[in-house]
Amino acid sequence: QVQLVESGGGLVQAGGSLRLSCTASGRTLAFVAMGWFRQGPGKEREVVAAIDWSGAVSYYTDSVKGRFTISRDNAKNTVSLQMNSLKPEDSALYYCAARRAASMSFHLGEYDDWGRGTQVTVSS
Repeated sequence: QVQLVESGGGLVQAGGSLRLSCTASGRTLAFVAMGWFRQGPGKEREVVAAIDWSGAVSYYTDSVKGRFTISRDNAKNTVSLQMNSLKPEDSALYYCAARRAASMSFHLGEYDDWGRGTQVTVSS
């Protein structure tokens, strides 16, 4: 089992940027696909972005394409989410998750280990 801790959330004005980080401990993230998910008030948890073990293949939900970038550093056991041009509708609790497989997935149920989340609030 891997322990995941998210950081980097906060309050930002619309149009601003934030960079979320997810640090893993317990085992290496090498050969493990990772994903970022979010859950807004009264909403279901949804995928934001996902990346395969190597960083070569990634996925973004339509609403964040061109604004968010997922990346990883396997040597540092970290995964990041750079969020630019933030909108109020991006406000949510953001979670990182690890999948015990090398290939990425955008299905929430295919992830095995989860962090506790970091809050992102975008004011208009």
